Amino acid sequence: MVKAVFLSLAALLAIIAGGAMLWPLLRAGKRAIWGTLVGSIAVATVGLYLWLGTPAALQAPDEAPPQSLEQAVEQLRAVLDEHPERTEGWVLLARSQLELGRVADAAASFERALKLDPDQPELLIEAAQARARAHPKMLFDDTGVEWLQRARKVAPDNQRAIWLIGIVQRQRGQDGAAVRTWESLLPRLEPNAAAALREQIDAARADAGMPPSTPALAPPAAGSAGAHAITVQVTLAPSLQARVAAGKDTVFVIARVPGGPPMPVAVERHPAQAGPLTVTLDDGDSPMPTQKLSALGEVEVLARLSASGTAMRQDGDVESVPVKVVLPAGEPLRITLGQP
Repeated sequence: MVKAVFLSLAALLAIIAGGAMLWPLLRAGKRAIWGTLVGSIAVATVGLYLWLGTPAALQAPDEAPPQSLEQAVEQLRAVLDEHPERTEGWVLLARSQLELGRVADAAASFERALKLDPDQPELLIEAAQARARAHPKMLFDDTGVEWLQRARKVAPDNQRAIWLIGIVQRQRGQDGAAVRTWESLLPRLEPNAAAALREQIDAARADAGMPPSTPALAPPAAGSAGAHAITVQVTLAPSLQARVAAGKDTVFVIARVPGGPPMPVAVERHPAQAGPLTVTLDDGDSPMPTQKLSALGEVEVLARLSASGTAMRQDGDVESVPVKVVLPAGEPLRITLGQP
């Protein structure tokens, strides 16, 4: 009984702490919301664990309460070894392991949760993303793709599943298929998200030898999304000036959830140039229809110099150290690529 109360309270705190981030998903339906709420905020979950201490029923009489995030995760794992039937416990463990950077462990924990509840769309998606993060090249393998396809079968209108299946198709060189997948998503999106997705579609069209899409959408409206915009200035170190002189390199400026999935919440792509590049990331730059920059309180920002011009990191790319930015950002962020 105490175990159930603890896990329920942990999920409740995750709901409260993650409310702002999860708001764009509230239209996805009750089943989709369950999966996201249970596994959304690892910090809040483990924070509750540390705040309450380990309930007496969960530990031996002489065992001290956890003094760190790592200890809390290990104690939660011990509880699940005794009670492996708790789906929500495995999800909480997986999210906590992601926060600690233990990506392979998180992928395994998500897989345990899926064995207990294999038809929750958001759980399938989170598990597939964690598995991709654990892959040496950050790729979706056949198992991850199977989970995404199952999520889409269970919830045909799930925007995240459709978007990620398009990512898989791009990773596998199926650019025409990615165009069709993403274009099927466009009618369901708000204008800002649709504009951002069209950029990705045009990139896929170019790689598939297809003409670019034509509709031009209105610029983002002013409001809370604008207040969360981040201005970033990217400068190349002298050691990289010769490299970009040929005009073949690309600079990506990326904002993503700290400790979250590798998929950005905002990204811009520009030809590399010798002089400083200034961009403003906002909701119009979000490739994830269900996750907007304006819904977050903190992101990590980085820049990448890419020889291939593809969004996935490749050998030879030069990437800056991610910088955490609290939103709304008060001052422009300056990044120097290639700086020791």
